[in-house]
Amino acid sequence: MTNALTYGRQFRLDGKNALVTGALGILGRRFCSGLAEFGANVAVIDLDEAEAGRFAEQLSAQYGTRCIGIACDVSDPDSVMHMTDVFAEQLGDIHISLNNAASKSGDLSAFFAPFEQYSLAEWRSVMSVNIDGMFLVAQAVGRRMIEQKTGGAIVQTSSIYGLLGPDERIYEGSRYLDMAINTPAVYAASKAAVIGLTQYLATRWAKHGIRVNTLTPGGVQSGQNETFIGKYANRVPMGRMGEPDELVGAVLYLVSDASRYVTGHNLVVDGGLHAW
Repeated sequence: MTNALTYGRQFRLDGKNALVTGALGILGRRFCSGLAEFGANVAVIDLDEAEAGRFAEQLSAQYGTRCIGIACDVSDPDSVMHMTDVFAEQLGDIHISLNNAASKSGDLSAFFAPFEQYSLAEWRSVMSVNIDGMFLVAQAVGRRMIEQKTGGAIVQTSSIYGLLGPDERIYEGSRYLDMAINTPAVYAASKAAVIGLTQYLATRWAKHGIRVNTLTPGGVQSGQNETFIGKYANRVPMGRMGEPDELVGAVLYLVSDASRYVTGHNLVVDGGLHAW
């Protein structure tokens, strides 16, 4: 009985301060809720400060931890530095960071353009968030964790298409927000880069007690049409797309003491797609 209670406590985050970028997204909101439910104080980081503040208030009311909202454009070095300054002023040391922000671009027609006609401007726009932003946030957070001398846990969100090439057959007749879709090379390349960055930082910062891991989700339902959902499900051993809540347990494991000997790892949550 004693051991069971001890093991259960390894997942608790009481007294920990966490930041989540891309916090207002489909996965980000769930990640924030999971962290707060397990006792962490949470900084909700996204572009819309008012909405981030409202969501932080909801978290505080529901879970009784201190949650704040901070505006940040992760592609802007000054904005990232301001975000970590505000975090330190309001919450103190950074113990947990979910480097989760990503962009699908404001111009979906440009984002989903064929590779052979893809615009360099669009490529750079997406990369400025998906990998430049990942670098800037990791750099700012890691520097503070080193200065704090308290260690920490960083989790960076990749994608199954950072591991695998897309099966273009599933996109025949598939639509998202009433637009024909595909997996752009810029998305795949940026998400593959996240895995490489994680491994680099894991080995560099291990001596400081900082663990850095990757979370790689498979496809999650988020507005795709039934054609896509059915075709994607047929590629997955478990026979379906994922649900946002199914990623939260993996995050809690990676940021808690339950994974205290895990770093440089890529935890894939995809219903078995990568095994086929």
